[in-house]
Amino acid sequence: MKTKIEVASYKGRRYRGWIKGLIALVLAGVLAFGALFVAVMSGARDHVSGDPQIMIVLGCQVKPWGPSILLQDRLNEALDYWEDHPDILIVVSGGQGPDEPSTEARAMADYLMEQGVSAEQLLLEEESHNTFQNLACTFELLKETGYEDQMGQVLVVSNGFHLTRVRMLFGRVWEGDCTLSTLAAPTSHIPSRLKMYVREPLALAKSFLFDR
Repeated sequence: MKTKIEVASYKGRRYRGWIKGLIALVLAGVLAFGALFVAVMSGARDHVSGDPQIMIVLGCQVKPWGPSILLQDRLNEALDYWEDHPDILIVVSGGQGPDEPSTEARAMADYLMEQGVSAEQLLLEEESHNTFQNLACTFELLKETGYEDQMGQVLVVSNGFHLTRVRMLFGRVWEGDCTLSTLAAPTSHIPSRLKMYVREPLALAKSFLFDR
């Protein structure tokens, strides 16, 4: 009596190989996201060096009633520093999105002036629509308005999750010898904090590849 020999079908082996490849891709994606998340978290800190002459506050969404909570966090952090350094030039950076009632820079300037900052101490950059443009347009604005002598020490204010990307892009945008300091504003709105810590690692990868 002949013994029947069963051979696994080629189709079955191909199917199992496809599953293994998919799992490998998922694991690689998880590891890559984890590395980016660690980079984002490690950058969420204050680092002030020297005596910055210019403070740049990066824009965020403006609501119909004024700056969003994330933007208020940045502005309040800037105000705390300004109270101890009342002579520093403050640049507010951000254009107007399609769902915003004004430019982010104008809303930020109004908020700061309501807290006692004089209009003469403020410079508005109202053309940018992302972090790379915030820094690039601010750099050009400062040169055009005659602040070259003060551009050697700069302080950038944003929420902590944003600062790793800010440091990376600053090195691509800012020409010449400059010491960058950063202030990490808290993120007091919990849903926004959770959303941004998912979004920001992906934005960091995108900026690394495309923002130049």
